[in-house]
Amino acid sequence: MKRLSTLHAVTRMAAGILTLAWMATASAAEPALTGTLEKIRSEHAVTIGYRDASIPLSYYDAQQKPIGYSIDFANLIVERIKSQLRLAELTVHMIPITSQNRITLLQNGTIDFECTSTTNNAERAQQVTFSNSFLVIGTRLLVKKSAGIRDFADLGGKTVVVGAGTTSEKILRRLNAEKSMDMHIISAKDHSESFLMLSTGRAKAMMMDDALLAGERAKSPHSDDYEIVGTAQSYEVYGCMLRRNDAPMKAVMDAAIADAQRSGLAARIYTRWFMQPIPPRQINLGFQMSPRVQALFAQPSDKPAS
Repeated sequence: MKRLSTLHAVTRMAAGILTLAWMATASAAEPALTGTLEKIRSEHAVTIGYRDASIPLSYYDAQQKPIGYSIDFANLIVERIKSQLRLAELTVHMIPITSQNRITLLQNGTIDFECTSTTNNAERAQQVTFSNSFLVIGTRLLVKKSAGIRDFADLGGKTVVVGAGTTSEKILRRLNAEKSMDMHIISAKDHSESFLMLSTGRAKAMMMDDALLAGERAKSPHSDDYEIVGTAQSYEVYGCMLRRNDAPMKAVMDAAIADAQRSGLAARIYTRWFMQPIPPRQINLGFQMSPRVQALFAQPSDKPAS
């Protein structure tokens, strides 16, 4: 009987050693989580920043719920995070952001990431990290057809509205100074305010990313009165922002976006939001996918546009 007890003890000890060895191996294969992923796993919650009026990228539906092209990519990332962390449930908090506060809210931990209409550029890359890109845009003008404005050269001496804190504002102010165009530039707090100034005649042109201009034009009850004109002053890419130097979080986000692009899902998302009637008013932007977007989907990348 004593020999049997000793045998059981040895067996239990061996099993314990094997378990510890397995745990060590598993730990080596799966490094401890850090940064945002660790925060999300410990809280079982993720907080996403969104824009409330950037049709068709990130805006409210009739129930004041954030929807849009960019939000669809954010949702894909949430599902990838949930799978990566093996979480049965993951609470999603949504917080509205603006051009002015989006980076601050990311850096101070209020939001964990955002996918809206943020351009990946060198200046912002000093403060945040960008995921793979999900859209390529050109910065152009929205004008009334009756204004007689065909390109940026026609803006001399005119009032032009642009979003505060955007890349378009920097481009427009630089153009104004370099070309001595004597434009009166108004910085609006958001897209809706910009379009209000254009529609009421307080501005003769509105400069912004062409995808967003298409959204502003489409939601107007007099959309046929407006046209998108001008040679693109820049081609830029939208990426999702995350905290700087958070490699594990970036890997998850990049994979979710790249898989959607390579599988054809991203193209279907594009068609849904840019080529079909969208809620809440069932407007159709009729904004064809550009060759630059097609190239991005074929070869996913996190590089700024050249």
